Amino acid sequence: MLEAYLPVLVHFLVVLALGLIILGLSAWVGVKRPSPEKLAPYECGMPPVGDARERFSISFYLVGMLFILFDVEVAFLFPWAVVYKSLKWPGFLEMFLYIAILLAGYLYIWKKGALDWSR
Repeated sequence: MLEAYLPVLVHFLVVLALGLIILGLSAWVGVKRPSPEKLAPYECGMPPVGDARERFSISFYLVGMLFILFDVEVAFLFPWAVVYKSLKWPGFLEMFLYIAILLAGYLYIWKKGALDWSR
């Protein structure tokens, strides 16, 4: 029964060998001319300012979490749009309720000031 896995093992060994060969060739053949510009961290074309380990405002994380939350929720609209015609009115009303709940949550966080950066 183990001979069925022999091609998988051979494939794994070939991939591992090829990866090591490519890494070795890159280290051996690659040109190494370090300069201060190449060794500096790249941040959107602007010179880095301050320490990378400084504390961020909690608003940064809050807005990030809210973006992910609403982004994922909106992703559920795409499958609904694909089968919209076959769902008829019940599907439309369910999606209307879904969007209304999302809108209520969005208005709540907006009213609470969670999206206000000036605080």
